[in-house]
Parts: sequence; C-alpha cells; structure tokens
Amino acid sequence: MSESNANPPPLPPIIPPVVAQPPPPDKPPVEHKPIDGFVAAVEALLREPQRVVFQLTQPGAERLIAALLASAIGCALVYGVVVGMFSGGTQLWAAPLKIAVGLLLSAAICLPSLYIFACLSGSHARLATVCGLVAGLLALATLLLLGFAPVAWVFSESTESVVGMGAIHLGFWFIASYFGLRFLHEGFRQLDASTGGALIAWVVVFMLVTLQMTTALRPIVGTEPTLLPAEKQFFLGHWIECMDGSTKKK
Repeated sequence: MSESNANPPPLPPIIPPVVAQPPPPDKPPVEHKPIDGFVAAVEALLREPQRVVFQLTQPGAERLIAALLASAIGCALVYGVVVGMFSGGTQLWAAPLKIAVGLLLSAAICLPSLYIFACLSGSHARLATVCGLVAGLLALATLLLLGFAPVAWVFSESTESVVGMGAIHLGFWFIASYFGLRFLHEGFRQLDASTGGALIAWVVVFMLVTLQMTTALRPIVGTEPTLLPAEKQFFLGHWIECMDGSTKKK
C-alpha cells in the first residue's frame, strides 16, 4: 500500500475557462459613410444613390449639394461644347453657356412647386433636402449627357441637318432625364413621401420648362442672326417651323 501511494497518478491539466469575447461592433450602414469631395459625390451618385439621399438629410449637406451642382454645370458645359461644334464660331461658347444656364434656370423655376408637392405628399424633407434632390437630378442627367457626347460628336461631324441634330440631342436629353427623374423618385420614396400624382404632375411641368428653355435661349443647335431670339415662340411651334423650313429647302 505504501508503494502505491508513493507514486500517485498524474493529475489532468487544468483547462482555463473560456472567456466569451464581446461581439465585434456593428459596422455603420454604407449610407452613413460621409461623402467628401467632388469625385466621391459623382461616384456615390452613380453607384450608391441611396447614400446620397441619406447624406442630403444630414447636417453639412450644403457641401454635397455644391458638389452635385458643380458636377452638373461642368458636364453641361462639356456637352455644350460638343453641341456648339456642329456650327462652330460663337456657338462654341454660346451653346455651352446656354445649356448650363438653361438647366439651372429650369431647376430654379420648378423648385418651389416641387417643394409644395412634396409637402402635399406627406414628406417632412427640408427645403435644403429638396434642393439637393434636384441637384442630384441635374448631376445624374448631365453625367449621362457627357457619356453621350462622343456619339453626338460623330453625328455633328457627319451631318449638316439642324433638325436631325436637334432630334438627336433631344433624344439624349429624354434618356438622361428619365434616369435623373428616377433618382428623384427613389429619393422621395427613401424619405417616406408619397410619389403619386403630385410628383408626376411636377415631372410634366419640369420637362415642359426645359423644352421651352431650348426655344427661349435659341439658337442652341445651328445659327441665327442674333445671339438670343428676337420674338417669343412656343417650343412646339418652333419645332414645326424648323421642320417645315427643312422640308422647303429640299
């Protein structure tokens, strides 16, 4: 018995208790990531529009709005140069200026009605947020126009038809407006606002204003004796007159 007690069996190793690690902190949603700078604003508008809408509701959104407006003006000026290359001369600087000013004026004219319609639709968005959504609309639409610029340049260098070039530019504007207005629609939906008849009515008004601006600031495509029109005219009447004049020349 004494010999067996002299060599006791080895004790099992002591296993330290398992300490539960705290869960890693949740990463903030991508919408909460700030947008700093002009390039970041453009990339977010193209890839993460919901992030742009969220940042427009946060303090300091004025810088983002300024970046979106700067993008819209820059893209409009570049596309305007391509439009002016069809006629050359003074149109190389007049067309870009008219397109940029026309878009800004159209947005400014239609902004009050959009804010009223937004309030009627149940939105609690501030006026600055609505301004930011319109700035995003213009920025996205002009970015698409910039993408269409090489195609427009090919046609401007290979045709002499003012009516044909006008139709091409209008087609590009309708396509670009669709995506810009879709951003506006998604923005209001993200802000929990109804996007029914009120917003549709505003879209019609906005498109009519932009189309009338092309006539009010004519000539944009082609040339005229004066830099701005000497008479008032409705855009449909101007289009019919241009098409009728083109037909007569043939």
